[in-house]
Amino acid sequence: MQSSDSQNQEPINPNEGALAQGDDYEDENQLVTDVETQLNNAIGEISKLKDALLRAAADNDNLRKRATTDVSNAHKYALEKFSGDLLAVKDSLEAALVVENASIDSYKSGMELTLKQLVSVFSRFDIAEINPVGEKFDPHKHQAMAMVDSEQDANTVVNVMQKGYSLNERILRPALVTVAKS
Repeated sequence: MQSSDSQNQEPINPNEGALAQGDDYEDENQLVTDVETQLNNAIGEISKLKDALLRAAADNDNLRKRATTDVSNAHKYALEKFSGDLLAVKDSLEAALVVENASIDSYKSGMELTLKQLVSVFSRFDIAEINPVGEKFDPHKHQAMAMVDSEQDANTVVNVMQKGYSLNERILRPALVTVAKS
């Protein structure tokens, strides 16, 4: 038996809320078409951005590889020009050894010319000699081998046992020195 309340209710319409008029239906189709168009545009834009991202990643990878190659070549060939200039010094030394009837004076003048060549190479490549006689002791440029009594001021370089060298103002080898006692 059904209650009187259930008989008075209208049946539930599954299409309730759906558009029933023709104009409203066309608007819904237009809305779907607009959404599909926007979706297709978004998919196309995503495709373009994905392509651009892949190209940028490939460019970045190529740049990294090129930089690695450049650094490798720089390390490998950094001394090429310096080495080429040193070959002239070696050639001069070898030429001096080939001379059969050389006197001490000719050897000395040959050695002086060879030394000038070497000094010239050092100059071109900013290799500077550190010969600090009479200067104040600088632990960054000098290495004290001994302290001696001297009439000079304390911590003054009295004697250079071995000259030091710097490359572009960076110490290659400190000068080995004796220093005045205080």
